[in-house]
Amino acid sequence: MKKWGSIIVAVLMLTPITACEDGGTPDQTEATKKTQQVTSRSDIVKNRGKLICGVEGGIPGFSYVDQNGNYSGIDVDICKAVAAALFDNPNAVEYRNLDSTERFTALNGGEVDMLSRNTTWTISRDTNVGLEFAPTTFYDGQGMMVRADSGVKSLEDLQDKSICVEAGTTTELNLTDNLRQRNVEAETLTFQQADPAYAAYAEGRCDGMTSDKSQLLSRRSTLPSPNDHVILDVTMSKEPLGPVTKNNDSAWFDIVKWVTYALIEAEELGITQANVDDLKQNSEDPTIRRFLGVDGDLGEGLGLSNDFAYRVIKNVGNYGEVYNRNLGEESQFKLPRGMNDLWTNDGLLYSPPFR
Repeated sequence: MKKWGSIIVAVLMLTPITACEDGGTPDQTEATKKTQQVTSRSDIVKNRGKLICGVEGGIPGFSYVDQNGNYSGIDVDICKAVAAALFDNPNAVEYRNLDSTERFTALNGGEVDMLSRNTTWTISRDTNVGLEFAPTTFYDGQGMMVRADSGVKSLEDLQDKSICVEAGTTTELNLTDNLRQRNVEAETLTFQQADPAYAAYAEGRCDGMTSDKSQLLSRRSTLPSPNDHVILDVTMSKEPLGPVTKNNDSAWFDIVKWVTYALIEAEELGITQANVDDLKQNSEDPTIRRFLGVDGDLGEGLGLSNDFAYRVIKNVGNYGEVYNRNLGEESQFKLPRGMNDLWTNDGLLYSPPFR
């Protein structure tokens, strides 16, 4: 009897320990799961019925709002693509214009669901700032714009001159590093927002304006006499730009990530706005059928409709179409694809398999 009594006591002592290791009672475990699900930004966005997307709002070709309040640009189309995947409606988006110093606070504070705002992927932002970077949608580099009649041909020619730069950006640090490496002494004028910086440059308060080359090209088009300004043949940094979500929310990050990849994969597969309906109905290619949601359940793992990629391409187009209408041959900029072409065309764009 003593032996059996000891065993019973031991079992009773172990029971609460086992319950603790299991994470509590079944009801408690289920409640915890529900709480975790509700905290995902994907659930918040779905319940709200629209996406709140942080953009810059003043860069033609990337994100620009016209006098009628209409937004356009490659960054804007990324927002539209996510909305299309979620709601089959690219216009289910509320845009928030954010300057460089407030964008991360707005994202981490929940004011916006994501950023699609010419934001450079860096290790400190990926870790210390608490960001999660989706695939790069535009590979860029920092440049310098000067007046064509200034005689400035290189960074060395900016000795004892002044340079305008937006505060709170990688651009400011890159400028300091490059000037130091070349032993160039120049005055740096920093501005909280891009508009005042470019206005100061246009007024002649600084001799040079530095930013990503794509932004310089875009902003030059808004100056009174664009042809009076040139972008120097110098690249000061690597600037991989793309959409961003808040860290530690894999469900939401996965949606933004795979929607972005869908734009790239569609171009590689030759799927366009014009042929996507025909391919969905008639294609026998198993890769295309799976991608468009005819076969398989790829959307289910994302909490989306299985035809989410079809929705994206039908409403927004593939990456090539997005690029061409905003920056390429169909735009005012006529900017060659270069690094922003598919890997099959010697570019850097590459999507993992949709399998």
